[in-house]
Amino acid sequence: MDTIFFIAILIMSVVIHEVSHGFIALRFGDRTALYAGRLTLNPLKHLDMFGSIILPIFLVLTHSSFLFGWAKPVPYNPNNLTNRKWGTIAVASAGILANLSLAVFFGLILRFSLNSVVSVDFVSIISSIVLINLGLAIFNLVPIPPLDGSKILFSLLPNSFYFVISFLEQYSLVLILIFIVFFANYLYPILAYLYYLITGLSL
Repeated sequence: MDTIFFIAILIMSVVIHEVSHGFIALRFGDRTALYAGRLTLNPLKHLDMFGSIILPIFLVLTHSSFLFGWAKPVPYNPNNLTNRKWGTIAVASAGILANLSLAVFFGLILRFSLNSVVSVDFVSIISSIVLINLGLAIFNLVPIPPLDGSKILFSLLPNSFYFVISFLEQYSLVLILIFIVFFANYLYPILAYLYYLITGLSL
């Protein structure tokens, strides 16, 4: 049951993440996500079988210290943005900021409720929401395509770095798999610190 519970929180968190991209793209003049019917919180419109279900279940069952996943990317056309460079950065940042906002909102609820009589289940639920959204925000900052960190990095790099961009795009799947297998757990100290900073609790 805990696995189903964690996956449900993760799915809704990645849906909010993706919808945020679409709304900011719309704000900058691109209606691609709107026309594709992706500006909805209906999870069925966003689920990615591997990133939303298989990988999270594997991480939960293997007791990974870092839980993350993804949904199908909300489509947008950077050519339609009123400002391509800063519009792209804003669209890429939107999902990360959405997850951070959720983490801070529920984290503060947890922090200020601890002086009251609250159930263990309440603390567990709110804590899970905070941890999952922090994990998503941190993971998406990794500058490997198609993660948001890569879009932010590529928008800031000068044209002379085209070979770096080309390399990362060409080998993105391999690089992500290598990162997940060998380096994802190194993000845990960042997660633990931010969790403590927001909630006042230690993991």
